[in-house]
Amino acid sequence: MNERNGFILLSLAALVITVVLAAAFTVPGGSDSGGIPNLLLKLAFTIFAISDTLTLFSSITSVLMFSGILTSRYAEEDFLVSLPRKLIIGLTTLFFSIASMMVAFGATVFISLYHKWNLVFIPIALVGFVPVTLFALLQFPL
Repeated sequence: MNERNGFILLSLAALVITVVLAAAFTVPGGSDSGGIPNLLLKLAFTIFAISDTLTLFSSITSVLMFSGILTSRYAEEDFLVSLPRKLIIGLTTLFFSIASMMVAFGATVFISLYHKWNLVFIPIALVGFVPVTLFALLQFPL
């Protein structure tokens, strides 16, 4: 992996962090005057909150791994163990953050549309698997 690819993966993980952090502070359904989310007791909101938190932590881990690769001293022994391990952990956590981000997005769309169309989760699930599957197919052969 050259420095340009590492920077691209680092930028992608940082972008995921930015989006997830913004989503965490603008909860679906809004909040009451005390700051408590209106949909706190709904299952879809719980799924959103858990997947959003998992996305944030896994993308931060991914940023740390790719930063470790870019700032490595590139010694001979690093190429045998350290760098491949950091790359595998970074790609795995980036994949997990993208997958959980799609779950959080699906939960948000379900919260917004469930009262109009209660079968909205079917197209969300089908379309939500497309980016996750594409990322897996393109990255895991590495």
